[in-house]
Amino acid sequence: MRSMNESSTTPKDARRALFERSGVLLVTRAPQPGARPAPGQPGTASDYVQPLPDVFVALQDDGRVLAFNGHVDLGTGIRTALAQIVAEELCVRLERVTMVLGHTEEAPNQGPTIASATIQISAIPLRKAAAQAREHLLALAASQLQAPRAALAINDGVIQVRADAGRCTSYPALLAGRTIVLALAQGEVPLKPSADYTIVGREAPRVDIPAKVRAQAVYVHDMRVPGMLHARVVRPPYPGRDGGAFVGACLLAVERDSIAHLPGIVAVVVEGDFVGVVAEREEQAQRAMRALKVHWKAAPPLAPMDDLEARLREIPATRRELVRQGDTTAALEAASAVLQRTYVWPYQMHASIGPSCAVADWRADGLTVWSGTQNPHVMRIDLARLCELDEGRIEVVRMEGAGCYGRNCADDVGADAALLSRAVGRPVRVQLTREQEHAWEPKGAAQLMDVRGGIGADGAPAAYEFTTRYPSNDAPVLALLLTGRIPSEPRVLEMGDRTAVPPYAYPHALVACDDVAPIVRAGWLRGVSALPNSFAHDCFIDELAELAGQDRLAYRLAHLPDERACALLRAVARRADWEHGATGARGKVGSDGKLRGRGVAYARYVHSKFPGFGAAWSAWVIDVAVDPRDGHLEVTSLVVGQDTGLMVNPAGVRHQVHGNIVQSLSRALKEEVTFDSQGTTSLEWGAYPILRFTEVPPIEVVLMERPDQPPLGSGESASVPSAAALANALFDATGVRFRQPPFTHEKILRALGSVVDHLA
Repeated sequence: MRSMNESSTTPKDARRALFERSGVLLVTRAPQPGARPAPGQPGTASDYVQPLPDVFVALQDDGRVLAFNGHVDLGTGIRTALAQIVAEELCVRLERVTMVLGHTEEAPNQGPTIASATIQISAIPLRKAAAQAREHLLALAASQLQAPRAALAINDGVIQVRADAGRCTSYPALLAGRTIVLALAQGEVPLKPSADYTIVGREAPRVDIPAKVRAQAVYVHDMRVPGMLHARVVRPPYPGRDGGAFVGACLLAVERDSIAHLPGIVAVVVEGDFVGVVAEREEQAQRAMRALKVHWKAAPPLAPMDDLEARLREIPATRRELVRQGDTTAALEAASAVLQRTYVWPYQMHASIGPSCAVADWRADGLTVWSGTQNPHVMRIDLARLCELDEGRIEVVRMEGAGCYGRNCADDVGADAALLSRAVGRPVRVQLTREQEHAWEPKGAAQLMDVRGGIGADGAPAAYEFTTRYPSNDAPVLALLLTGRIPSEPRVLEMGDRTAVPPYAYPHALVACDDVAPIVRAGWLRGVSALPNSFAHDCFIDELAELAGQDRLAYRLAHLPDERACALLRAVARRADWEHGATGARGKVGSDGKLRGRGVAYARYVHSKFPGFGAAWSAWVIDVAVDPRDGHLEVTSLVVGQDTGLMVNPAGVRHQVHGNIVQSLSRALKEEVTFDSQGTTSLEWGAYPILRFTEVPPIEVVLMERPDQPPLGSGESASVPSAAALANALFDATGVRFRQPPFTHEKILRALGSVVDHLA
């Protein structure tokens, strides 16, 4: 546990101290408001400007380097990779660099940690700042040593004349007694050539792992503040629903006396549909939450979700055309064969292992919230709206929490803690229950993809029509909705266009998004709409290859215009020993009683508002065995390749690929949120199973070496081809096409039908 008694210095204090000390070089940027999201995109922004400049790099005369980035490390290893970038440009050892991530009072506002954009985009000013600091210190050294800049070399912060090692100085010596503040250059800065890299591109152990292995890591759940109280919230009886006039308007009465007999009760806080209990001890708050008698009026029933395709189709939509190329109607009329398919993606959870937690401290001079959020600066805006407090009086201290890849309840519980701390005037810690986390986290949205396409007489793709609908917005913070601070009518966002355009060459194409409002509380989950869209794209190209009577890999390569994508597919196929023209069981049971098959899929994760930007390329070849007696599926082998451009930390990229594989296999094989008329019913692990360690297959990873190319986001890409590869392997094994994950053994058994009759 961490107590504020151990270190009373806040991030706000730390940044002020940097500007007040001597023996330091700072690379700064004039304070500015955060970037506003594009129309139709998630996120929020304000006009607030920090009083102090943003700091990107701080070199100190004790040899230490502090570096600052507005994104956070969600267990993806970016703390290590960003430090490698800074250490490389400064020519110092990696261990000298300490990254400060996400704190609103220390780190620049670079928006939420989303889109696998940290290394690809938000690291650019950091790298430039480090290079700018290096060049400034080299200029100082050249003057002091009376040597040309080109004659100098740097080794771990020691600058020496190449021809005379005795003539040297160092970063600490050059900084002694000085305070140097450089404005981040607007133009080009001399960057270190990639051919000279000694840190970037080399495997580096993650800096956060040792403390975690030794159980020394401090998570937000461990945070303790002097005088801290404990609280629990009581959520309304419409679990996981945040749209409609009933939201924030269902509370009838709270019987405060129902817990008056319990020890340690400090307060019952009620505002709109927000209810919280505060107590001296955690177990007291837990007991009070369960004992408090709260009366609600019934919310309107949620329309049945059993037939997800029908439910998704009935939502009013606004069509947004992305691509119109040629004449698909005429091309399909002239095609030798035409297919029309529908693919349905389920609601899924982040399913964070630890329920969300936060600590808030409301004082006369402002509010501090310790949070596991991945959106610290956006969270500060929400807290300002919730508490009617100027942003300059709010500090969000970002700490590690339970993992999430989109958004779990971390922001919600931070807002809960803020409301309760304000009510009682003391620091308050709030932790959700497992049921609350499962019920209320913004779900990964369901999705519906309609595809129509065909082939010509030569078997080549003739035309492709694709429409997708993705019912999600940005899941506003619950406290804002429950207290009535903001309207509960959901806005419609343009979020379905991630990788909506197929990667394959179709001479005639029509691609559109049906923008729709959310049905239940939904935001974004790893791969966002790109994973379902790619599921449809790559299952469909697999069917076209079968229709054309051609090898599935060769067909993709013949119609994939991106040469880097083709090179990746070939490399993965070689590692997997792909046999041209080979097929699996296709429903014929083998001598071992199993149906065996192989699938291939490719995708590049294209993020953000259309046309967006591309992250890493990824390709899968997967082998499966299906037992037709019970529908059990086993992944027997798996090769996944990725082209990330320059890999700052190849070990980190490999870890990311492994994480994507395990999580996306779990999503494709097991995960699906269920609902009843009230809302979410998947409230514990029994109702929402995830992949077990014993079910993780042997994994081979192929990483393409591209040191001369810019680094690309790798946080999500390897998940995107996953479901298509698995569905294609299932077809190769069973002869049945599966178009609606998860591919559970019950679904497989139902689909097999008469195959069971052919058992030996």
